[in-house]
Amino acid sequence: MTSRTRAAALSAVLVLITLPAAPGAAAADAPPWTAVPAPAGTKGPTAEDRSAFYLEGTPGTVLRDKLSVVNPGDRPHTVELRATGPWVALATARVTVPPRTRADVPLTVTVPAGTGPGRHAAAVVATGEGRLLRVPLAVRVGGPALSALSVEHVRVSGTGGTAVIRYSLVNRGNTALAPRLALHAEGLFGEVLSRPASGVPAELPPGRSVRLTEKWPDAPRLDRVRVRVTATTPDGIRAAASGAYTPLPWLGPALVAAAALTAAGTAVRLVRRRKARS
Repeated sequence: MTSRTRAAALSAVLVLITLPAAPGAAAADAPPWTAVPAPAGTKGPTAEDRSAFYLEGTPGTVLRDKLSVVNPGDRPHTVELRATGPWVALATARVTVPPRTRADVPLTVTVPAGTGPGRHAAAVVATGEGRLLRVPLAVRVGGPALSALSVEHVRVSGTGGTAVIRYSLVNRGNTALAPRLALHAEGLFGEVLSRPASGVPAELPPGRSVRLTEKWPDAPRLDRVRVRVTATTPDGIRAAASGAYTPLPWLGPALVAAAALTAAGTAVRLVRRRKARS
């Protein structure tokens, strides 16, 4: 959104609506001012009105709404306004509301092009005379959801009781994911590990990656193992990666040499049997 477009979107003059005088007892108990999403028509906000902004749009659109700053008292009140998040813009950063008047402040929410579908949270914050109000603002962005996940850089460090499995989990789609992860390992003599992973984040936002670790206190001390990490999303998308683990550096070559010797011995025995038969 260009600065000229933003200025045009927020060019509306603040709407001032006079409210009926409140009864004496109610006026004495009322706060000096309130800030809520603007109600329909000319009436003042009531308990049945919205307590938060709920907007919906597609990437590249500009959404509009209004914030009502209500002064039920007998003297003017000045309120400072700001928005959290880069999408929200207010028509003014300060509003002075006359007695028994409601000021409707226009606001816009610009959804950037390329934004993934899902819910995005922000807020409008109003402060004045020692009072602070935070009005929640939620934007639901539409569009096709793409779940894409990858498991990367699987490796195991340490030996025995100090072994730790390390790997990365990357959300390569445009929607937040809550994957389940499982660990599996096979050695030369069969399965040595099969369990769910711990410490997995409850939600992984689009484009984000997280580095995870898993302690493996019962890792084998004398085996050559391949560790596999599998991630599964609630909608059935799967991703996996694996890494080799040899607790002792010399174990791998020794096992290869032992296998070679075994094969050589078998070959020699076969040759001798053939010669004996002939």
